[in-house]
Amino acid sequence: MTKTIQIGNRTVGEGYPTYIVAEIGINHNGDMEVTKELIRRAKKAGVDAIKLQKRTPELCVPLEQRSQMRDTPWGYITYMDYRQKVEFGKEEYEEIDRYCKQEGINWFVSVWDEEAADFMEQFDPVCYKAPSASLTDLPLLRKMRATGRPIILSSGMSTMKEIDAALEAIGQDNMLLCHSTSAYPCPPDELNLRMINTLQEKYECPIGYSGHEVGLITSVVAASMGACLVERHYTLDRAMWGSDQSASVEPAGFERMVKYIRVTEKAMGDGVKRVYDSELAGLRKLRRVRGARDI
Repeated sequence: MTKTIQIGNRTVGEGYPTYIVAEIGINHNGDMEVTKELIRRAKKAGVDAIKLQKRTPELCVPLEQRSQMRDTPWGYITYMDYRQKVEFGKEEYEEIDRYCKQEGINWFVSVWDEEAADFMEQFDPVCYKAPSASLTDLPLLRKMRATGRPIILSSGMSTMKEIDAALEAIGQDNMLLCHSTSAYPCPPDELNLRMINTLQEKYECPIGYSGHEVGLITSVVAASMGACLVERHYTLDRAMWGSDQSASVEPAGFERMVKYIRVTEKAMGDGVKRVYDSELAGLRKLRRVRGARDI
């Protein structure tokens, strides 16, 4: 089994450039103009795709949480009302689809329930993302698998046994597994980036990284360790209202991260020692050969 998948027109996996995803999630706060600005600036930053989230609140919000009151930009409302405020419907996703095509950038979503997966099929998505919270929701994973589309699966909050069970349920073909730690923001000592290599050694599918840390360096390090996909939450302003904003990257930061990853990819090389043309002048001027044989 080759450790690659096809996402739209891009091959993602070992030997290919890192696929960089800007996760808007629900950081748009239900505002289409904010969403468009995020898409436009993600394209400018050079990311490969933007990602949103799709839930059916009636299925995803636990009964005991629905009537809890919450301060929101729409006033003091129930948690169920809040979840419905930040959910886009058919009209909004049609506009997102149109705008992404206009900007020339891929888009897809994390689906949190089977009805949401059915809903998204009408937009012919390039892939589906299963969030960490859904790694143990085997009927949902099988629903996504049945579409025949590539699946990206995050592994935060999960044990190796749970990851094994998920992959046994849906197989490893045409899927990508992301290392992740589901803390928002995640402290550096819990990122555990060496898990990228652990997952690479254990599984036959390509391995990516979904980060929730503050800062950019560790995401670049993840790419240097072989993560073939890097995903970070994305916002116009980390001070905006919303639970994911503080663990997100602003547009200028995303531009830097993309640049750092692309430079790192070039710098990694192929591991074959050679003398470069740029070294020849220095070699002729500075090299001393004393007492060496057969070189």
